[in-house]
Parts: sequence; C-alpha cells; structure tokens
Amino acid sequence: MFQVLTGSWALFLGMFLLMVGNGLQGTLLGLRGDQEGFSTFALSIVMSAYFLGFLFSSRYTPRLIQRVGHVRVFAALGSMVSAVLILYPVLVEPWAWTIGRVIIGFCFCGVYITAESWLNDASTNETRGKALSVYLMVQMAGIVFAQWIVSRGDVSGYVLFIIPSVLVSLAFAPVLLSARPMPAFETTKPMKIRDLVTASPLSCFSMFMLGGIFAAQFGMSAVYGNRIGLSVGEISFFVSTIYVAALVLQYPIGWLSDRMDRRNLIIWVAALGGAGSMIAFLLPGYFGLIIVSGAIVGGMSNPLYALIIAYANDYLEKDDMAAASGGLLFINGLGAIAGPLIVGVMMDVIGDNGYWLFTASLMFAVAIYGLYRTTQRSRDVDESEIVPYAPVSAASTPIVAEVAQEAYIEAEEEIIEANEEPEPGAA
Repeated sequence: MFQVLTGSWALFLGMFLLMVGNGLQGTLLGLRGDQEGFSTFALSIVMSAYFLGFLFSSRYTPRLIQRVGHVRVFAALGSMVSAVLILYPVLVEPWAWTIGRVIIGFCFCGVYITAESWLNDASTNETRGKALSVYLMVQMAGIVFAQWIVSRGDVSGYVLFIIPSVLVSLAFAPVLLSARPMPAFETTKPMKIRDLVTASPLSCFSMFMLGGIFAAQFGMSAVYGNRIGLSVGEISFFVSTIYVAALVLQYPIGWLSDRMDRRNLIIWVAALGGAGSMIAFLLPGYFGLIIVSGAIVGGMSNPLYALIIAYANDYLEKDDMAAASGGLLFINGLGAIAGPLIVGVMMDVIGDNGYWLFTASLMFAVAIYGLYRTTQRSRDVDESEIVPYAPVSAASTPIVAEVAQEAYIEAEEEIIEANEEPEPGAA
C-alpha cells in the first residue's frame, strides 16, 4: 500500500480535490435551488442533466484524448468546470443550471477518464488491486469531506460556489506537474447490449435499476433533506452517511461474493437495501431512522455495483470482460439519467417520502428479478472459473472498469498458478 501511495500520490491528491469539488456542487445545488424556489421537478431535471453529460462524455472523451492528448483535454475540461461553478450563483435559473450540469457532467467524466488512465499506467500487476482500493477510498473521502464543507458555509452566498471552483483548479497542479510520461491510450469497444443481455440478463436489469438509485443518492438526497426540514448540517451528515457506509461495507460484501453464490448474494443485498429504504418510508420524521436508512441503502447499493460486474464476468470469457463492463456502465448511465426525473415526480405526487419509496422499489425489483432468474437458469458456473471480486465505485468511468478487469484476471491467474504448484516433497 505504501508503494502505491508514494508512486501515485499526486494522482490521488488531485482526484481527492476533484471529488471534493464534485461532491460540493451536487449537494449545494439541491440546497440553493430549494432556497430559490425551484420546484422538485425542476431540480430533478437539473440533477439528471449531470448524468446526461457524464454518459455522453464517456463515449466522446476517449476520442478527444486520442486527437489532442491527455494534458490538453485535462486542462481544457478543468477550466470549463471552474468557470461553470462560478456561474451557478450568477445565473440562478433552472434552464441555466441544467445547461451547466450537462457541461459539468461532461467535463468531470472527461477529467476522470484522463486521470484514471494515468493511474492505470502507473500501476503494475502487483499494485493494481491495491491502487483500485486506494482510489475507491479517495473518492469516498472526497465526497464526505465535501459535505462537511457545506455544513460550515452559507448556502445562500457565493463562497460555497467559489470553494469547489478553487479546489478543482488546484487539483490539476499535482497531476500535471508530476514527472510522469503521457500514457498510451486505448479504449475497448463496449459489447452490444443484446449480447450482454444474453450473457447475463440479471446484471443488465440490475445495472439499470442501480443507475436510478445512485442518481437519487448523488442528486436528490439534499433536495429530499431540505424538503422535510433538515438543517444544512443534518443534510450533510445524511449524505455523508450514505458514502461512509458504502466504503465500510464494500469489502465485507466483496469477501462474501468470493465465497458464496453471487446471484443469491445479489438477491439478499438488494432485499436488505429495499428493507432499509422502507424504514424511513414507513416511519417518517425521525432523523435517526433517516440516517439508518441512508446507511443501509448506501451500504448495500454501492457494493452491489461491483458485485454485479463480478457476477456478469462469471459468464464471460476473459477477452470479453472489459467490453462487457463498458456496456454495463452505459446501461447504468441510462438509469442514472432517468432516476432523478422519476424520483422528482414521485416526490411531487406522493410527497417527500417518495424518495424512499423510489429507492425501495428499485432495490426490491432487483431482488425479485433475481429470484425469477433462479427459475430460468441454474447457477451452472464452474467454481474454478469464478473471477475474484474487485472494488469499483459507481462514480468511476469505463477506464477504472477496465483496470478492474485486469485486476480480476491477474488475481484469477495467480490463484490458478498457486493451485497448480506441486506440494513440497511431491515427486
């Protein structure tokens, strides 16, 4: 771990600052928009716009990098992020924020792709798995720290909009000034959706549902908290709880996934996430229960993302894993675009607790569909072909997904080699 930190500290520091900036603007817009009188549906459109830009960037930015190079893309997109963050409090209109969120989503995805390709290039076969773990912790720590900053500032002023702009600008210094050569950049063409569905219908369905859940957590949690009358500090604590639980439970669920039927684990994790959502839905108005529900949903949904990728890999050839991962991320992105729009409508029609009914419905849908799949296909995967679980955050881009695939394959090959070694003293 020490070797990973010393070799890539500039990248991790830069990514931490970027995640702080991104985590700040997500929560901040929800709070400020409510103060400005934006309707729930208007805010849901603003939040959905980020994922539209993110999804489009995941397809276009790799071609842009191949044309002009990492440094130019990194610097150009970063400058646009800083500019948009400053403009938010100047143009306080739903249409302006929607356009800004599309740009922000596009730019942040492009910046992540660029930085993550550097991380991949800096990792070796021995350090790649550890680098993924550190990267996941840095992502979650950045988002949680952002919530603390929100709780200490004035949402109605300008300072909280200036801080993420400054942090994003500072994030580029350690990355661009580090003495590291530009990595070779190659992309894997995603597998056709039809082929993905054929290989693992449960993975495709679950990824779409999770996209909606993640979008609700990242975009609408602050809106929900504001609507029910939570203070800024309480909202920040609520959002932080989601991501802390996601980090804490990532590894225990990963450990279980390598030791039991993954489809059964998907069913149980999704069912627990749905049950956690129902706690706050059935017993509204209690802050402690809201925190419990947030922790359960966050702790179940985020590890479920990596679990689904690992489950899909069990039915794929090694050469198809990276391509399939790109396709699954695209499906997740489609769900993320739809998620805020649907939860916004539910909060208008049902009430503020429509937020919890939305997450519960999607989690239970995954569990029910998983049960249905047990009647359609037996778990006929050879135990020797099951690939190890690797932690992957839902905030990651296809680059990290491909790095994870390499970690999967390398870990599997190490296990095979260890099993094939003759016992000491054997003839």
